[in-house]
Amino acid sequence: MGVTEVKDLVAVTDGGNGLEEALQRHLADNLPTVLDWYHAAEHLCHFAVALHLEDPAARSAWSEQAKGILYEQGGEALLKHLHALTLPPRTNPEVKEKLRKLVGYFENNRHRTDYPTYRQRGWDIGSGPTEAGCKIIGERLKGSGMRWVEEGAATVAALRALYVSGSNLWDGFWAQPHRKAA
Repeated sequence: MGVTEVKDLVAVTDGGNGLEEALQRHLADNLPTVLDWYHAAEHLCHFAVALHLEDPAARSAWSEQAKGILYEQGGEALLKHLHALTLPPRTNPEVKEKLRKLVGYFENNRHRTDYPTYRQRGWDIGSGPTEAGCKIIGERLKGSGMRWVEEGAATVAALRALYVSGSNLWDGFWAQPHRKAA
């Protein structure tokens, strides 16, 4: 469908288990994957709530600082920041466990969190455009009086994805030899 002609093919994922391998298997062996910025930031905000449960101002300050490090310097710098975090001696064990899981999340996704480089290359770092496209397709499929079968809806969704992916994919798809409908 013209995928080989695309200059920058990049996948933005939520970091789900097996997504990166599946995308590389089906699209391109060297497909770069970006951890959706909003998913990553959400993890930081959730930890900030646990860390500063009783202090909304401290919670906000901590999460903004952590998100700033991630956005401006990337995942490696954030991991250094998280490893340097010193919890008070009497910290609730649940907070310690949440920090351990947060560090594990960013360690497992460190190769997908070089946000400064991604932005410099002009890549999307969030799935907002994709999710907006899903919303548009959903609204069209759920219009008043419309009835769709799964196959027809999937075809419309695939065509919309090709169209918004740019002229290389769109033109590449239509340039392929197609068999005539029965």
